[in-house]
Amino acid sequence: MQSPVASTAGANLPAAWGGVFALSLGAFVLVASEFMPVSLLTAIASDLHVSEGQAGQSIAVSGAFALATSLSLARLAGRLDRKILLLALTLLMIVSGSVAAFAPNYWSFIAGRAFIGVAIGGFWSMSAAIAMRLVPGEQVPKALAIVNGGNALASVVAAPLGSFLGSIVGWRGAFFALIPVAVLALAWKWVSLPAMPAERAPGGANVFTLLKRPAVALGMAGVSLFFMGQFALFTYLRPFLETVTHASAATTSLMLLVIGVAGFIGTSVIGAFLKDGLYKTLVTIPLLMAAIGVALMLFGASPFVTALLLAVWGLVGTAAPVGWWTWLATTLPQDAEAGGGLMVAVVQLAIALGATVGGLLFDGFGYRATFGASAAVLVTAAGVALLAGRAAQSTGT
Repeated sequence: MQSPVASTAGANLPAAWGGVFALSLGAFVLVASEFMPVSLLTAIASDLHVSEGQAGQSIAVSGAFALATSLSLARLAGRLDRKILLLALTLLMIVSGSVAAFAPNYWSFIAGRAFIGVAIGGFWSMSAAIAMRLVPGEQVPKALAIVNGGNALASVVAAPLGSFLGSIVGWRGAFFALIPVAVLALAWKWVSLPAMPAERAPGGANVFTLLKRPAVALGMAGVSLFFMGQFALFTYLRPFLETVTHASAATTSLMLLVIGVAGFIGTSVIGAFLKDGLYKTLVTIPLLMAAIGVALMLFGASPFVTALLLAVWGLVGTAAPVGWWTWLATTLPQDAEAGGGLMVAVVQLAIALGATVGGLLFDGFGYRATFGASAAVLVTAAGVALLAGRAAQSTGT
């Protein structure tokens, strides 16, 4: 069945692949900026005279502002040309990095993190809708894979890059180093993106009305359960590697790098699987990850087996968001922007809940409880994705 995206995307216009790659570069800067504090917490806390826990709250602040922005952007942006909006969000990235790099105190630093949260929520809310307008419908999965490739690459390099730069030029220099890349992304978007006047469908401003559609409600539940299960395990992978696998610091870093590299590869190739098997892919990925969670409980003491399992985890887990963004473009071709905002909010909440519940289980009952719960949630996510596919078939989407 041909995706309805084909009839609503930029089918009558030449594909703007330059704009797609510009969005990918912007995604790289966004994700790198979001997680840069992870590898710099000690230095940030020392310089700003706060605890490491307070410094770590900068990530929670950016997430909170991303959530709020994702739910309100479609209504607040109104009829503003989406190219102008993207350029404004990219400019906000530059402001955020500058404020953080030169912050004289903790609250100034937090303000910079709030700005990056707004940019994150705005960008990811519009990413699927923008991709649909830049390329013909049948090439939307490929475009989304390229955009998410910037996300995957940042996941690979953000932490080690931040640590490396921080040791050479300090944490402020590490933040400032992203600003020239953001300026490049701004210039590239300026010259490569076409004008994109707002296209608001009737009733599309209220994102929650979309949940009245069974296929949408089930899909959002499926993506929520997927990210909840993924981050219930992934958040506590490092202590697992240190205490169960008994990996050294260097080995642990190498295994985390393996996850990132495998994820970048998975993001690059998943488009071929989505073209003719979207729901099969959305069902298979969480089942594979659930099996990996169980296998880690059984074979986690072996560094070699653990590394192989984590490579597969990264391969499919990092690529999964491309599948869900493709689902959004296919299911909501007329409301992709509002749907994108809703999905960003759902994912942010799911990650927070998964990490929280996983942590409570980890502290109270050990890693087996956390990994077992993750596997159970991922299996449930696969079942809900299957139901979403059937609902979509019944409605012809």
